[in-house]
Amino acid sequence: MSRIIRILLILIGLLLVASIAVRAQTTSPTRIDVLTIKGTINPVLVDYIGRGIDRAEETGAQAVIIQMDTPGGLDTAMRDIIQGIVNAQIPVVVYVAPAGARAASAGTYITMSAHVAAMAPNTAIGAATPIAMGGEGEAPMSDELKAKIINDAVAYIRDIAESHGRNAEWAEKAVREGISATSQEALELNVVDMIAPDLNALIAQLDGRQVTMLDGSVITLQTKGVPINHVRMKTIENFLYVIADPNIAFLLLSLATLGIMIEIFNPGLIFPGVVGAICGILAFYSLGQLPVNIAGVLLIILAFGFFIGEVLTTTFGLFTMGGVVSLVIGSLILFQGASPVFRVDPWLIAIVTISIASVFAFVVNRAIRAHRKQARTGREDLIGKRAVVKVAIDPEGTVFFKGERWAAISEQGRIEPGEEVIITGIDGLTLHVIKKQ
Repeated sequence: MSRIIRILLILIGLLLVASIAVRAQTTSPTRIDVLTIKGTINPVLVDYIGRGIDRAEETGAQAVIIQMDTPGGLDTAMRDIIQGIVNAQIPVVVYVAPAGARAASAGTYITMSAHVAAMAPNTAIGAATPIAMGGEGEAPMSDELKAKIINDAVAYIRDIAESHGRNAEWAEKAVREGISATSQEALELNVVDMIAPDLNALIAQLDGRQVTMLDGSVITLQTKGVPINHVRMKTIENFLYVIADPNIAFLLLSLATLGIMIEIFNPGLIFPGVVGAICGILAFYSLGQLPVNIAGVLLIILAFGFFIGEVLTTTFGLFTMGGVVSLVIGSLILFQGASPVFRVDPWLIAIVTISIASVFAFVVNRAIRAHRKQARTGREDLIGKRAVVKVAIDPEGTVFFKGERWAAISEQGRIEPGEEVIITGIDGLTLHVIKKQ
């Protein structure tokens, strides 16, 4: 009995030691999570960054590094990302990298909101002047509205900069004057905290650095020897981020309308209709993530309505011309008033327009040829054909045509049996013929 008790006590002791070790492993920060932003700031990135920070907090990561290279993006998405960074329970480091990267426009705000802001050599930050989004460009913006937008942006970036002890005056100039700074200038101007050539160098510089959190608590980073955990986008996030691009959205919208048109013209093919429907849904998702001008979308849809009208009517190219004009104008204003990063490539517009116009030019040409061509079915098919006289025609008789005997009337006097005649008309079951010259 005493032996059993000793074994039980040993097992209990081992369990206690194991539980303490597990708790120490789960509670002590053992890694740094790295998220990557490369491209425009949009709602897909909001979900990715939010998920990455939440996961890092739940699994006990010591810090999160957001490696960023962006030309800017949507104001609403930018503010959501900043909100996630500011309210994070662990330090968030924004690292403008690799060499040659930039943190322009929205990227400037995100960089300055980080607990630690870092840049790689040969990178740039700034040009944070807000640009009117989502159709504002249809009419000139009033001076009062411009002033409101600028003042709001200035107040926002100044507060972000001051809360982290960074250069608020430079931040204001980046908004009002659109100035930019190189990595070295940004460090000297107290816009960022450090320059590091790569992630390993950055982590080495972070070791021992104290970070003040939103609640006033101070965290000392202990990054020496801490492994890096790269958190990638999920497959679906990566796919949605790729299609949330102006050029992809334009292509999807064009393919959707083209596929649906083919299905309308050829009922029962199914495949074009299915592809068109899927592209249509993806196109509207993509457009929903972008600062789209609804007038541009309507003009593109109207263009394909003109193309359908061309096939169903005999305008001989008028609807096609209207469709081409509508498609080009709609494509050009699809993201009018938005940042230059949200524009459809003019070359893509030209290629799509030429391709579609060529297809419909071919369709119109075939329609005109079919309209002018002699009918190949029905009674009209007999006109101009040859027949052989079987019973003399004077003025009535019988001819043989394609294995059948037909009553015939001569329009040029008597025609003898065996002679060839040309059919000039038909009246009921009687052919009108003339002698072949």
